[in-house]
Amino acid sequence: MENRKLSAVLEKWQNLQPLSEIDKGRLSRRFTVDFNYNSNHIEGNTLTYGQTELLLLFDKVIGTADFHEYEEMKASDIGLKMMLKEASDKQPLTQNFIRALHKTLIREDYTVASTLPGGLPASYTVHAGQYKTRPNSVITRYGERFDYATPEETPALMADLVDWYNDVEQDGSFSPIDLAILFHYRYIRIHPFEDGNGRIARLLVNYILSRHGLPIIVVRSRLKQEYLDALHRADLIVGPVTSDGVRASLKSIRPFHKYMVDLITHEVENDILFVTEKNENVWWYDGERIAFRTPTYGKILRELQIEAKATLSYLQNEIGINRSALQKMLQTLQKNGYIEKDDKGFWRVFITPSV
Repeated sequence: MENRKLSAVLEKWQNLQPLSEIDKGRLSRRFTVDFNYNSNHIEGNTLTYGQTELLLLFDKVIGTADFHEYEEMKASDIGLKMMLKEASDKQPLTQNFIRALHKTLIREDYTVASTLPGGLPASYTVHAGQYKTRPNSVITRYGERFDYATPEETPALMADLVDWYNDVEQDGSFSPIDLAILFHYRYIRIHPFEDGNGRIARLLVNYILSRHGLPIIVVRSRLKQEYLDALHRADLIVGPVTSDGVRASLKSIRPFHKYMVDLITHEVENDILFVTEKNENVWWYDGERIAFRTPTYGKILRELQIEAKATLSYLQNEIGINRSALQKMLQTLQKNGYIEKDDKGFWRVFITPSV
């Protein structure tokens, strides 16, 4: 069911192989920050893009945030590395791996406060690396309640899902991209854990892509509602019955399939641009290509990369613009999250040059 545009983009990507070690490193660093930031941000983590980059690439902490959020982001990165290692080993997918991935992300059991019908207080435990022990559901933004598989159904359904995946991967009846999309949908309809299902689903999509030598992708948190709406529209076609959801066909999840194909196409197009475009005015930030209208922005950014304690006077002398214009440009860069000044006066640059 893949479309012509995606096929053409993938062919262009394959024609660029093998990438240089420098480009591989640039892509890896970019993906590390982008994936962990976005996948956790979708689920409510409030670390900024800059905080995520400093934590994961430099093991530094700046600003104020809950300690739990830093630990969650570090665990996410361990899970990402674990997924990529497992994908490279080419062994069949197992439930043990999925549960181990979940334990890596969640780290330890924890208790969540909840409310019983009638307003009575209650609580439940999220079990790291174990399937759910209580029913879970979601209230859509349209106010509808959507129930996932029961705890009693979950072990058998997960066994069936993993067996199905290994069988169809082996017989080649689906392309890797179609297989990744359909696996994501069927997995979400089970929702096997009390927490972390979305993060696991997005890791497993990339696990399947990576196993087949395809570029790994990021579901951007700024497009969260489009992502959830695509899943919801597929649910409306498939229907609420769990057994139908876990055996859904590509045809029945058309809205989600189209969304994911478009997303993969866009992500690979940007990967191609990232490694091929050489333009001093073009920079990259959280998956977006930023083309500055004036080269002065690029000059400021490069000076801040060279001299982390650059003062206004220093920048003014090096770049040759008046103080007022310089201050406005610095404010614009800070407002967009491209740069940040810490409490010790050091500038941090979080936007990546194309050259």
